[in-house]
Amino acid sequence: MNNKPDFYALLTRQMIALIEDESNRIANLSNVSALLFQELALINWAGFYLFESESEQLVLGPFQGKPACVRIGIGKGVCGTSFEKQKTVLVEDVHAYPGHIACDAASNSEIVLPLMVDNVCIGVLDIDSPQIGRFDKEDAQGLEMLVNELQKHL
Repeated sequence: MNNKPDFYALLTRQMIALIEDESNRIANLSNVSALLFQELALINWAGFYLFESESEQLVLGPFQGKPACVRIGIGKGVCGTSFEKQKTVLVEDVHAYPGHIACDAASNSEIVLPLMVDNVCIGVLDIDSPQIGRFDKEDAQGLEMLVNELQKHL
């Protein structure tokens, strides 16, 4: 992964090829989580939390990795904060993040990106790593590019 912009451009093209002809949101999110889990180095979880309006919570969606927390309150933990602020949250060391929700004790860093459809946040993409400092600004930019394309198919 010497050239992250090229890597993420290729990853985004791979994602588009997987989802461009499918209209089912859950099928597309399932394939995207599988692609990310397969292609991103040094991660232990990749998946989605989707907003449930009835409960006003994020609810576990398609993912790859160990079983995870099912419900996350808005503004709680990294996922709830990303959803509430509608911005990417990159955490180098989750143990230093106030209010971090530990679903997997092996996770040490995390990046969460909001999913926007028609200017409404419908959920988040959450990626965890056992390595402290796994994600940087280049990862954030690359994943934001990927999510921008993903949102066109949701």
